[in-house]
Amino acid sequence: MIFPNLAVSRAARLRRVLGAAAVALAACMAWALPAVAQAAGQLNLYCAYPDAAMCQALANGFGARHGVKVSVVQKPTGELYAQIKGEAGNPKGDLWWGGSGDSFLQAAQDGLLETYRSPQLAQLAAWSLIQAEQSAYRSVGVYRAVMVLAYNTELLKKKKLAPPQCWRNLVDPLYKGEIELSNPASSGTAYMMLATMAQLFGEDGAFRYLQQLHPSVTSYSRSGAGPLKAVARGEASIGVAMLHGVMTERENGFPVAYTLPCEGTGAEAGSMAILRNARNLANARLFYDWALGAEAQALPYSLRQYPLPANRGIKLPPGMPDLAKAKFLDYDYAKFGSREQHALLLGRWNKDVASAQ
Repeated sequence: MIFPNLAVSRAARLRRVLGAAAVALAACMAWALPAVAQAAGQLNLYCAYPDAAMCQALANGFGARHGVKVSVVQKPTGELYAQIKGEAGNPKGDLWWGGSGDSFLQAAQDGLLETYRSPQLAQLAAWSLIQAEQSAYRSVGVYRAVMVLAYNTELLKKKKLAPPQCWRNLVDPLYKGEIELSNPASSGTAYMMLATMAQLFGEDGAFRYLQQLHPSVTSYSRSGAGPLKAVARGEASIGVAMLHGVMTERENGFPVAYTLPCEGTGAEAGSMAILRNARNLANARLFYDWALGAEAQALPYSLRQYPLPANRGIKLPPGMPDLAKAKFLDYDYAKFGSREQHALLLGRWNKDVASAQ
């Protein structure tokens, strides 16, 4: 029998049950309130990932998990960085996700980012932690993207051109008018190519190479995704792109393939940071932790996006390329992510390449 004291009235029993329920409910609410308080409200997400669907998926996933309303601004890395600098006195964004780690290091140097050490750091790959350490924990690597030479298989076959195997192949007159690149003033991918050339060939050699390459380039798109989209849709034969983007376009049915340049290539540490004086700081930290966890790190694969995850616990999906034999540069993120080096290379690119006729 639930109530052994038969002398207790029904009303007294009811009061006792309701009282116990109230105590239990109060205990549950006390436990839940901190999480609800932390999760309530807004987050303004600045996203420099080239695919808008990925940016929106992050917003939707985080919003569904934590009950936060997320607004998204998506732009190429260089444009977004310029916007963040312009808004420094009155920040409108809270968190910046995606884009080349070079730009994040410059933003850290410019005092535009908050320091934050996530409890998820212990789960991250070495390259991700290097980004965190070099920025004094003002940013962290969230995905790794490998730079490749992308080409349209049908166009090259039709034009009887062999796929380029090396960076130096691109300056062959056979490829004149066949190549599209992006602009390093607005594209993190293009700046990474510029820095890669400087590390491979030396600064002077890099600009001699880019001057030789210039006559073969049909255009310089503002975003790093532009050349790959042009290649996939048959508007250009060859472009410099990120490997995961090539894989996505191939899965979407476009005739694209890639080569890892024989001289070596760079690998971008796509990064994340909380913006200084963020209006929604608690939610920015909550997103930061979530973005480094298993749920968010596996999210790209559901969208047929294939960057390498920062979290070491993520199982790679079938079909990911074996990069064990790829030749990677020991990319100097600290040097080429500095404000001074960035300004120097861009200034010389504008003078020696962009202004060339």
